[in-house]
Amino acid sequence: MTHGLNIRIDRSAASTLAEQIRLGVLSAIGSGALAPGAKLPSWRALAAQLGVARGTVKAAYERLADEQVITSTRPGGTRVAEHPGALRVAPPNGSDDVPELYQHLFVGPAMFQMGVPASDCFPASLFARLRANAARREVAMPAAYPDPRGELELRREIAAHLAIARGVACRPSQLFVTAGFAGALELTLRVLRLEGGAAWMENPGFFQTRRALELAQLVPVDVPVDDDGMDVGYGVETFPNAVLALVTPGQQAPLGGTLSLSRRVALIEWAARTGAWIVEDDYLGELQLRRRAAPALAGLDGHGRVIHIGSFSKTISPTLRLGFIVAPSELTDRFTEAVMCLGSAPGPAVQLATARFMGEGHYMRHLRSMKRVYAARGEALRSNLENKGYQVSIGGLAALVRLGAGVSDVALAKEARTWGLAPEPLSAWFSPASARQPGLLLGIATADEARLPGACDRLHRLIVEFSG
Repeated sequence: MTHGLNIRIDRSAASTLAEQIRLGVLSAIGSGALAPGAKLPSWRALAAQLGVARGTVKAAYERLADEQVITSTRPGGTRVAEHPGALRVAPPNGSDDVPELYQHLFVGPAMFQMGVPASDCFPASLFARLRANAARREVAMPAAYPDPRGELELRREIAAHLAIARGVACRPSQLFVTAGFAGALELTLRVLRLEGGAAWMENPGFFQTRRALELAQLVPVDVPVDDDGMDVGYGVETFPNAVLALVTPGQQAPLGGTLSLSRRVALIEWAARTGAWIVEDDYLGELQLRRRAAPALAGLDGHGRVIHIGSFSKTISPTLRLGFIVAPSELTDRFTEAVMCLGSAPGPAVQLATARFMGEGHYMRHLRSMKRVYAARGEALRSNLENKGYQVSIGGLAALVRLGAGVSDVALAKEARTWGLAPEPLSAWFSPASARQPGLLLGIATADEARLPGACDRLHRLIVEFSG
């Protein structure tokens, strides 16, 4: 749909058509698809697009005008109010069927949403052209099964990029293209077959990763983190017989610390000594905003114990569902057999388009551009919140605002979603068995500077409300 509206009409729903249109407009405003001052289609035009009576759209618009969400003037048409009054947004259709822990995946795009890049700065037209060309190539290919390890063209480009940007020397035969990070982790755990063993897990750490370890029948054991990343000494002393360590050494998720060199060496030596495996989640790659990104842990591994996982979700888009594994030479045959029997890689077209995007130099240029954009957005977010009296720490692509004891960051984040904001509660990243610290994680990539002051004002009011 045009005008930033994507309204779906469900004639079998209990709510009226006018109410569905009203909620659709509110959702577009709350997510940022319709900015203050944006022009809406006339009620006649929208009625034609949706296939409903003009009076139905007119009734929805009149309700929104009464709520001071939109304004209508004869010369200017219908527009979003400069300070919309009723931005409470209904959750997306079907979201009630998703467990609360995972509803953040379906929020966006929204202000402060984590885990997604800035869509407003991506060279979309260029990438669309590459995907169209790749789709034509895919259709013209002989009727044969694609390589389940991933297209060789893409694996070569990833290998070249890792050598330059992440300090990882690998052959294309060691690379396996997967359906995002989740697909890479699932394949890795299938290949390793470590059921029943203990796995070091950063605390705080990515809660979906912790749950994935449990689903693979491993026992996550909590290893604390500080400014130097995972406390490897604590892990060696407390859980020396663990069979796996899952770490985010480049920029710890969610606090942002980089694993120090001494801890990197100690971690690899522990794994070599005990026969354990290390899974490196390089989730941000070289998107280090304050300095040059530290080389990947896999580049330091001389014992073949590190399995490196990366993805294009934070650098291009999570909609691609493109991730990759760099397997140690010792495991290459086992990974190959697993993907031959179970499958892994997405279809060829998206892989070929990404390979062209990298091979023609667009990817590196895009990353350099985004580092500048994200650095500016992070400082703008920090400035806005510090002016309101908050202490803000930037880690990775998130700003952390800690909350007072007793404040429910989970309830606060849930309420914020109804206002088009998508902070994540810090407490959800802690192990259920440990003391949870309340706070809000605010995504920098989606902190659009034009809308930032209003979003920070709204967030401040919510924090005051929940802290009272």
